Amino acid sequence: MYGLARRAASHVPAVRFASRLSLALGRGAPIDVHPEVEDALATGKPVVALETALTTHGLPPPINLQVTKDLETVVRSTGCIPATIGIVAGRVKIGLEKSDVERLADVHRTPHSVKISRRDIAPALASKADGGTTICATLIFAALANIKVFATGGLGGVHRGGENSMDVSADLQELTRCPVGLVSAGVKSILDIGRTLEYLVRYLLIDGCQSIYRLRKLLGVPVIPFSNTKDFPAFFSPRSGFQTPWNTNDPAMAARMLHAQWQLGMDNGALIAVPIPEEYAEKGEIIQQAVNQAVLESEQNGMSKRGKDVTPWLLSRVAELTKHDSIDSNIALLKNTALIGGKIAAQYQLLANQTESAGKTYPATSALKNKESNVSSPGPAKVLVVGSAALDISAQTEDMAGTVGLHSTSPGTVNMGLGGVARNIAEACHRMGTPALLVAGLGADTWGRLLYDETKAIGMRTDGFIHPSNERTAVCNLFLDGSGNLVGGVADMEITQKLDVALILQQISRNNPKIVALDGNLSSETIQGIVSYCTERNIQVLFEPTSITNHVQAIVSALNTCEQPNLFELRQLHQKVREDGGLASSPFWWSAIDGLSLGEAFRMDMAQLAKRRVHDDDEKDATRATLAFLVEEGVAQMAITLSPFFQHIFIKLGSKGVVGVIRLSGKDAQASGWAHERSNPGRRYIVAHGDSGNSILVLQHFPPHLTTVVNTTGAGDSFVGALLASLQTHPNPLGNPVALDQIVKKCQKAASLTLQSHSSVSPLLNTLVN
Repeated sequence: MYGLARRAASHVPAVRFASRLSLALGRGAPIDVHPEVEDALATGKPVVALETALTTHGLPPPINLQVTKDLETVVRSTGCIPATIGIVAGRVKIGLEKSDVERLADVHRTPHSVKISRRDIAPALASKADGGTTICATLIFAALANIKVFATGGLGGVHRGGENSMDVSADLQELTRCPVGLVSAGVKSILDIGRTLEYLVRYLLIDGCQSIYRLRKLLGVPVIPFSNTKDFPAFFSPRSGFQTPWNTNDPAMAARMLHAQWQLGMDNGALIAVPIPEEYAEKGEIIQQAVNQAVLESEQNGMSKRGKDVTPWLLSRVAELTKHDSIDSNIALLKNTALIGGKIAAQYQLLANQTESAGKTYPATSALKNKESNVSSPGPAKVLVVGSAALDISAQTEDMAGTVGLHSTSPGTVNMGLGGVARNIAEACHRMGTPALLVAGLGADTWGRLLYDETKAIGMRTDGFIHPSNERTAVCNLFLDGSGNLVGGVADMEITQKLDVALILQQISRNNPKIVALDGNLSSETIQGIVSYCTERNIQVLFEPTSITNHVQAIVSALNTCEQPNLFELRQLHQKVREDGGLASSPFWWSAIDGLSLGEAFRMDMAQLAKRRVHDDDEKDATRATLAFLVEEGVAQMAITLSPFFQHIFIKLGSKGVVGVIRLSGKDAQASGWAHERSNPGRRYIVAHGDSGNSILVLQHFPPHLTTVVNTTGAGDSFVGALLASLQTHPNPLGNPVALDQIVKKCQKAASLTLQSHSSVSPLLNTLVN
């Protein structure tokens, strides 16, 4: 039951604090972070950045597409998440969809993708161009997203004759600005390796000797061969003859070097140079001869003066001269750096997670209102979600005896994440492609700053936050035993109870939304005020009944309300309408129920439906459970009892699926797809026609989506958020049998994805957007 599970989470991920990426997104930067990458960054999984200049310019088709995919596969083999970076239609993509990769790999397409260095980023975004990011640009975006390891092929450097032409790759300068470990096969063999190293760390080449010594720092970038020796690799060859002061062949040691730079707050990166596999070393001499010939030709034909076009031309010419042996070697070294990069990233993330678990300090926060005033107001929102936004803090003991440090402390783990029913629903709706305006209270305190910044980092709107004076931001603190079961907790939600209804109504008036969603943490007076206001203006209301006790009288006044209870909440609601003022025995209720004409035929149809299995697939349901509980436990009866007060009800039954009860009347009933439908227990729905076709009641069961459960927090909220988004994108969604089936299945998939995620709302909900 999602509603109960929401309060008994076994794990809540640590909040990742706002970085330069969140600030860029807050300024409206055209950046899209792939949901899988976003989830990895948010939950402490290792990520490896990959470039796309090799896709657009470095390799010929169709090899370019296959190699790009293969590199992602190699990264995954190390337990890391690949973040292939490129520019598509003027948007920076940190992590590419399959269609994006295919688009960039299509070199014959018009217009062509451009090769993106630092100088090209702004023009490419402004002109909505496509582009493959070079090492330089990929370093910039990796650093922006706080990705610490980037695997690639050959680093740019000082071109031959660079002492006269001053032709130096922007890659080198970018390594001084971006705290990223660049895992590379050394410097491209078409370049001047010695002068490149001299430029990087200011080495002096003495008397033509093939050993180099540090004279003084210039760029100050550590250069570390990933090898048993200090030989710097030469791209196609594992050894260039140039020596470096440091080396390692241990991914953990390389990770510690990068982590030490982070601990000291150093802004520069590091070059980890990985030799090509030894089996390709013999080809190196032959390829180097071809390189020398290609360089000579470029000087003779003027190509050497063509800037960023030089490298692709040289690599293509070398491939011709070696009959494409160089391409095989190039692919081998690319896969090798991806493999080593993944191993280093995995070790780095272990260090980062250990550091994070040791504790964080939070900067003092300033008043949020001042920050709000500098943000331009977006356009009207179609969906408003009103209720709680909170920080969830869970403390789990390591003591399996379950004492949880009685009168003392207990060793264990403490995790923090974003929570609150309304906030979760708004995020789910946002990730499903419908930006929702979250209207929630936020205190001018540390917790408030965290909530504000992290909401902004997700890309959600922040102009709906209300800042009551002298109120604390909502916090839910859970205590779990050694098995992850809820022992107890404290929920400080007073700020939500005290929200000023007038300020909420101002937001509704300003946006004139199609639907307003409410969570049960609001006070009865606030709910009643909102429901009345929306009813007068024909705005649909969706109610998520997280707290039932005092709200029934407030919500039943809106006959167009859509409700999302679990079984426990359904029983509470049913009990309340039976007790509170005789709501279920009022003339209005009797008239509505009589109008449905629920006679013997309906009961017989329900009896047939009750014989159906919860899931038709034996492999998915070894218990062979049936839907008899709909009748025996009174689920159908309770829902029908509530139907006069709630136009549509979706009952979340966890492992038993979802039951939808849809009530249509008047013209909506006559024009709906249900008007000519009859009960079909085989397809799991019962249809009752009353009042000469002016009233229709549909009860339909949707089988569960069985999935592995990682974390139960927010699954029900994800269902509701997906439903909100679907209600905006489908014409007459609940009046169409096919659309209703599609919508509920999509909502179930959203809940399943969150069950598999450590986040309160899975970032992978983005993948469900049509």
